[in-house]
Amino acid sequence: MALPHVHVITPGDHFSPRTGSAIPTVVHGLATAGRVVGTRTSVVVARGTYPDRYDSAEVLEYDERPPGRFDRFVDAAASRLALTRPRARDRYAATVADQGSWEPSVVLAHNSPQLVGAVDADRHLPVLYAHNELLRTYSQREAGRALERAHRVVCVSEFLAERTRDRLPPSLRDRVVVVRNGVDTAFFHPADDGPHDGLRVVFVGRMIPDKGADVLVDAVRRLGRDDVTLTLIGSTGFDPRAELSSFERAVRDATAALPGTVRLHPFLPRARVAAELRDADVVVVPSRWPEPFGLTILEGMASGAATVASDVGGIAEATGDAGVLVPPDDPAALAEQLADLARSPRRVAELGAAARAHALSRDWSTVRPLLARALDADARSAAGSAPGEKGMK
Repeated sequence: MALPHVHVITPGDHFSPRTGSAIPTVVHGLATAGRVVGTRTSVVVARGTYPDRYDSAEVLEYDERPPGRFDRFVDAAASRLALTRPRARDRYAATVADQGSWEPSVVLAHNSPQLVGAVDADRHLPVLYAHNELLRTYSQREAGRALERAHRVVCVSEFLAERTRDRLPPSLRDRVVVVRNGVDTAFFHPADDGPHDGLRVVFVGRMIPDKGADVLVDAVRRLGRDDVTLTLIGSTGFDPRAELSSFERAVRDATAALPGTVRLHPFLPRARVAAELRDADVVVVPSRWPEPFGLTILEGMASGAATVASDVGGIAEATGDAGVLVPPDDPAALAEQLADLARSPRRVAELGAAARAHALSRDWSTVRPLLARALDADARSAAGSAPGEKGMK
């Protein structure tokens, strides 16, 4: 019988449709799919976070330990000695303070290497679930200490897995498995209306240089077409009321020179994002930094939009063969691809259909069994590696 899953999300994060944060989105998708096959799923959430929570999993609350003023310096000193980072370990230990009352479970520590050692491995199976490159500041020795009791290290792309293996001692590398992200293809779906006049281009993401909204604005400026509508959705963080950053102001100023219609939205709740994506002809993900995966890619593809994205990090793994890839930080190359799409509604439709088909193959109902197989949770041993997706090492 499959063990229950307990997901521990980043302290202070919200398990709520009000946030577009990647980790709660992934956990909600996995929990929803797990419920269909009868797997009991819980999510550990700090008390005081958004009360309107997803109903896909049981919520286990805890009292968060806020970071102290000197925690970063204490942990940095410990790291230099390849010791456990005590302040981070204490903070994460608060999330599993009640683990003695839980039935034996797979405990998935999302983006939290220091949590793995705080899990009672005699009772539960600790798993590090990596959405980002987490071990950059770790030596192999320290990474080995932190993760020596990990049953598996789950990475959301082979790109991320390779980076993670490089930071681990050889004895732990075969515990790294790849489970690429999925998407809710019922929530994100194409619109029922027909073709649009002109080309509707949409960007969804944080308004920071790494995400490249300014690259997209520059590309649309180079197009010089008044039949291209550009919609930018996102804020620096996840608070739509926050004061604009200098980068946001610069992007907004740059849109004033565009010949077509421009629509600017701050961070939006998930339902509004889904509606905006249904209205898109093209979704652009112009990231500069090596995204480990990029959930927005699959959400746009599930919405039936042609997808153009930077060929960097794990993005190519997210698009599969159904997206158009361009070099990162290259507005001229991006403008060339957008010009091609603006000239050919038929190509937009073909790419949109291919994108939808690809997203359907990555529905959470398909991804959840891949996670179960990769975890091999019924084998009560952390030794060896589990089978996973094609190309997994």
